[in-house]
Amino acid sequence: MAWARHSGPDEEHGWSAEARAAERERREVQAGKAAITVASHSADASECRELLDMLGLEPPLARR
Repeated sequence: MAWARHSGPDEEHGWSAEARAAERERREVQAGKAAITVASHSADASECRELLDMLGLEPPLARR
């Protein structure tokens, strides 16, 4: 009977940590682009804030 080889916690953690970081970066870029698009189509700051809240987005400068 052959035993399945399981990767050690360090191996899996390194790979999954890199994948999570890449995905987080991709989502931040996408959210930033979406916020800019919303801002460019908003009539004023109040409308922009309301739309960003509806979408669950933060203005890019608020995240810093």
